[in-house]
Amino acid sequence: MNITLNKEGKKLTIGLEGRMDAVSAPELEKVIESELSGITELIFDLKKLEYTSSAGLRQFLAAQQIMDDQGEMVVRNANEAVLDIFDETGFTDILDIEQ
Repeated sequence: MNITLNKEGKKLTIGLEGRMDAVSAPELEKVIESELSGITELIFDLKKLEYTSSAGLRQFLAAQQIMDDQGEMVVRNANEAVLDIFDETGFTDILDIEQ
């Protein structure tokens, strides 16, 4: 999985590409731990994310919990497969998902 960061002041966009699973999710965990301090607007751009496992879902949840205290988080451009995973796991009720 590839992770790209675009920081503009207190806004951070995290782009994810490839497959997020138990092997690659720890990379996102490191980004979340190191980059969210002072961020008030977090955007996940999932345009190039093909799949996420439960390990990836945990990272989205962790980021959402942090942003609940300091700002807003939006998930954008998820493909149908990822949206199905969000829907089946109830994450559509937890995350702010924009198409």
